[in-house]
Amino acid sequence: MSSASSVNDALAGYIAGRLSAQQLVGIVAAAYYTNAGDGRREMLHPVMGVIERAHPGIVELSASTEKPGFALRLAERPFPKQYEPALREAAAQVVSSTASNIPPLPSPGFFTRILRAIRTLFSA
Repeated sequence: MSSASSVNDALAGYIAGRLSAQQLVGIVAAAYYTNAGDGRREMLHPVMGVIERAHPGIVELSASTEKPGFALRLAERPFPKQYEPALREAAAQVVSSTASNIPPLPSPGFFTRILRAIRTLFSA
């Protein structure tokens, strides 16, 4: 869960201007390719679409002795300046959709409200 918050922090930091495009690309690509099965991949898809268009081949495959036999390594190249507005827009879209997906707190039930009323009567 902490990696999800670090990706969200990175997206918010990039929108606010505290993070460069190259730093954001590294964080988002690492989260996108290493956490493929936890549902975060779909959330990051708009940002990765911009990254793949502007920065094709961001990930390089290298040999590994562990299973599945290969490892992903991020390519060290600068992010093209002309794609930064599209990257900023995609990051803002992901941040706003993440904020709107937070469910509201449930309202207390009938018995909980009665117990609270009784407690306030006896505590006064």
